[in-house]
Amino acid sequence: MLKNIPKCLSPDLLKVIMEMGHGDEIVIADGNFPAASHARNLIRLDGLHIPELLEALLTLMPLDDYANPSIFYMMYGPEVSTPPIWTEYNDILKKTGNSNVIPTKVERFKFYDQAKQAYAIVATSEQALYANIILKKGVIT
Repeated sequence: MLKNIPKCLSPDLLKVIMEMGHGDEIVIADGNFPAASHARNLIRLDGLHIPELLEALLTLMPLDDYANPSIFYMMYGPEVSTPPIWTEYNDILKKTGNSNVIPTKVERFKFYDQAKQAYAIVATSEQALYANIILKKGVIT
């Protein structure tokens, strides 16, 4: 057992974020995302929702301060102005000391292409629409 590690972070996920280097990307995918067909490294965290996982990851993993952007949201369709889950994500960014980070919205098929290049994809059971997110790892300063 380790102290102060969020319980939602599995040993496999901890290993992956330790392996990742500066500039590597990780996708946190909702339950509808084609994670298995897009992933080089797939981590399944069935039963978890993205906000809990995002907050836990951002307590351990720095975002890339040198890259702009370092966080990407899958762009919504014309029928949705701003998905409610993005408000939660923005609150988590503030809570974890990343209030200066401005997420970039990426069109769905471009997001899929970017996800295929990511170091890992974490598949969750999130049901919120347009909940997929990509984080670019930074360095400890």
